[in-house]
Amino acid sequence: MTHAEGAGPICWCLTEGHAGMESQTVGLAEALSVTPIVKRVRLRFPWTHVPPRLALPPLNARKPGSDALALPWPDLLITCGRRSVGLSMRIRRESAGRTVAVHIQDPLVPAESFDLITVPEHDRLRGPNVMVTQAAIHRVTADKMAADAVRLAPTLAHLPRPLVAVLVGGSNRRYRLTPQRVTEICLDLAQAVGATGAGLAVTPSRRTGAKNERALRAGLAGLPAYIWDGEGANPYLGLLGLADAIVVTADSVSMVSEALATGKPVHVIECEGLSRRFDAFHTGLQTAGLTRPFCGRLEDWRYEPPDDTRIVAQEIARRLSARAGGGKG
Repeated sequence: MTHAEGAGPICWCLTEGHAGMESQTVGLAEALSVTPIVKRVRLRFPWTHVPPRLALPPLNARKPGSDALALPWPDLLITCGRRSVGLSMRIRRESAGRTVAVHIQDPLVPAESFDLITVPEHDRLRGPNVMVTQAAIHRVTADKMAADAVRLAPTLAHLPRPLVAVLVGGSNRRYRLTPQRVTEICLDLAQAVGATGAGLAVTPSRRTGAKNERALRAGLAGLPAYIWDGEGANPYLGLLGLADAIVVTADSVSMVSEALATGKPVHVIECEGLSRRFDAFHTGLQTAGLTRPFCGRLEDWRYEPPDDTRIVAQEIARRLSARAGGGKG
């Protein structure tokens, strides 16, 4: 594998393009201080239905509009999501093992198919090349939050303190967020505002949906609240940086993990639905004293923010160094 003399490793971040997955791969690359080449690839039929343990997809099994996968193979390949597993294994094979392949989340194939796998505690996979994290890998850093907080501060200057960042997700395969549930959440937020005099800085996500956003605005009408309208720069990191406390819906492991990077109180809103994995995730965080349920009351506590992204990045750097020196890593 070749790259410019003195340059860092060639790194691909390969996913289907889902924001949460891509953010994790890029966050890991950034923690390594490398500039990743983002690859968004979707497989065509029948490879969407063929498990990698049965057959690996050819590199031309991509849907139109997908990014190219061709020489030179990267020094480091970071993937996330089950649809990227087969392609990662294929690229690792095509590179004759010179590509260090790192996968985020349980790939549902033998762990030795990758050089390193990182899974959160609520995934069951364990092994000598499996690193277990307390929360999800993410891109949030203190520097990013501080920089965005400076830019956002004038917009939120009219809101009273304490300032509560409210991160609203939406429905997915495991949870449902409905206008009725949004209205209930707004009543709980109003109760917290009444007890503390807090201001609310709210950001919906792409999954929130128009009906839920309307219910959100109606439910918070008359309260000291800023609700992002989707126009202009995303205030997400700035909200994390400025907030005194954070309230986040339970549907997103990524949003909860990113909120924990602040070291501030993180209250989790229960959503409708059932998921053994998500329940294990939230139970683990609460047991560790990192999060607490939100029931209309703001509490104050302190914890050491999980440093999973940096720890995993250090192990990848060690393996890259060993590979460059002729070792197995």
